Amino acid sequence: MEKIKVIVGLGSCGIAAGAGKTYEKIQALRQAENLDFDLKKTSCIGMCYREPLVEIIDQTGSYLYGEIDEIRAVEIIDRHVIHHTPVKEHVVQTDLFPTADNDFMQNQIKITLRNCGYIDPENIDEYEARQGYRAIKKIAGQRISRMDVVQTVISSGLRGRGGGGFPTGLKWKFANDNKATEKYIICNADEGDPGAFMDRSVLEGDPHSVLEGMIIGAYAIEATGGVIYCRAEYPLAIKRLNIALEQARRKGYLGNNILGIQGFDFDIHIKEGAGAFVCGEETALIASVEGERGMPRKRPPFPASSGLWKKPTNINNVETYANIPWIILNGAEAYARYGTEKSKGTKVFALAGKIRRSGLVEVPMGISINDIIFKLGGGIRDGKKFKAVQLGGPSGGCIPEYLAHTPIDYDSVTATGAIMGSGGMVVMDETTCMVDVAKFFLDFTRKESCGKCTFCRIGTKRMLEVLTRITEGKGEQGDIERLQDLAFQIKESSLCGLGQTAPNPVLTTIKYFRDEYEAHIRDKKCPAKACKQLLTYEVIPDKCTGCMVCAKNCPVEAITGERKQVHFIHQEKCIRCGVCFSKCKFEAIRLS
Repeated sequence: MEKIKVIVGLGSCGIAAGAGKTYEKIQALRQAENLDFDLKKTSCIGMCYREPLVEIIDQTGSYLYGEIDEIRAVEIIDRHVIHHTPVKEHVVQTDLFPTADNDFMQNQIKITLRNCGYIDPENIDEYEARQGYRAIKKIAGQRISRMDVVQTVISSGLRGRGGGGFPTGLKWKFANDNKATEKYIICNADEGDPGAFMDRSVLEGDPHSVLEGMIIGAYAIEATGGVIYCRAEYPLAIKRLNIALEQARRKGYLGNNILGIQGFDFDIHIKEGAGAFVCGEETALIASVEGERGMPRKRPPFPASSGLWKKPTNINNVETYANIPWIILNGAEAYARYGTEKSKGTKVFALAGKIRRSGLVEVPMGISINDIIFKLGGGIRDGKKFKAVQLGGPSGGCIPEYLAHTPIDYDSVTATGAIMGSGGMVVMDETTCMVDVAKFFLDFTRKESCGKCTFCRIGTKRMLEVLTRITEGKGEQGDIERLQDLAFQIKESSLCGLGQTAPNPVLTTIKYFRDEYEAHIRDKKCPAKACKQLLTYEVIPDKCTGCMVCAKNCPVEAITGERKQVHFIHQEKCIRCGVCFSKCKFEAIRLS
């Protein structure tokens, strides 16, 4: 009889939610009670909204428990492990009976995330047990040529998952065609938008899939060295990458004459980045690896001909590399069965914002925005109305509710004014002010501008000033046109993708929510009631009981009135803090 397995999710999201304490509690229980079960670690399974997660596998099947703190840990160990009775009220996913969260997992197709949450990321044997390193062994055993590997990737239809969506196989072909004796391959793990949460989760949960993808890429283009450029703010990812690199070297997957392939000498090292958003752009990344300030360079020449140390270089992101072993092992046709004609395979999204189920989901290309939000994400929180989704990270665009039927593929998303990016998807409800959203994302890109291009450095600053003025009730006629003109200049004149896409949140919110801009400027009102300086708090006479709670809690004494008499808010004193609104028990304060 196999031992019961207890597996605790210890990715960054789980640890932040208290999974480390949960693990320690279960470990202490096993020792104190002398219990005979296997206790293991894994990483994020994607169900971040239910962390900490604990999976119990017994003879009957697998049970994933959610929100397991130290107290609940005692309960599930006692009832399930000791007395063999699953605690159904805490189960969030199982194949044995329906749960409220089953849709989250069952509507996904996992290729990139195939091992995340299922293996111990610090144990290479567990990766190998799930077909790990079989793709590179297949290449070595069958003596598959480098060009055949490139052609397989081309035929799969895989496009770069880092933003632009350039065909991966074609990128590899350019580097393969270059006959230089020194070449490099780089994994970009430093992208700074919400989708980078996905990159971090893959590095934490399945680092060997990325290493194997890089090894295959190195073989395909005859690279002599590899670099993983990872932001230093991902310490757990870096720790597990270093463990994986050492394990891969010991097993002969890195080093000289890899797997008996004569002359295939390749190793990888990690370069820790400072977290600059601009280093998601490949030439800025290369400059940073070389020890220079991370600033973009003019292209051409492109990295495929002159990249790291002016040698031919291929750069892909984490998700792209994680797909490669699966494609080589299962074939280009198997991968191309998923997705649409021009956007093959699956895509990972990091769901965030006003959504019931936040976390990571992997879905086939072509699925609609609506299906992601309502089938997997469970819809909008607190019964609010879906308003828009911001897709593609800080440089992405906002897609309104009436376009939520849009299929998720590169061409369809681009047509809306948004971009695929690396998979950030921020969901907004009716309480979200779209002008404020545009200001938020533009503030981010302004701060992250490297300053090399005048239009990016100064133009984003001027746009932010206009947006700030609008949200403060100081907007002027012509501000919308001023923003559009600045956006056009920035897009046309910036050197790299950061500047070229920085205006996207502003342009898409103007395009789809122009009435909100006009309300801010003309009426000095925020329709979403989100812009603090445009709010007005008033007492509703028919509801006010004169209890004086609002007056006593007002920090600036802006409310007057006698006990049991209707109170009054003096607008010239009111600082719009909202304390009166939140404290009133009789709903006698009106917000307009």
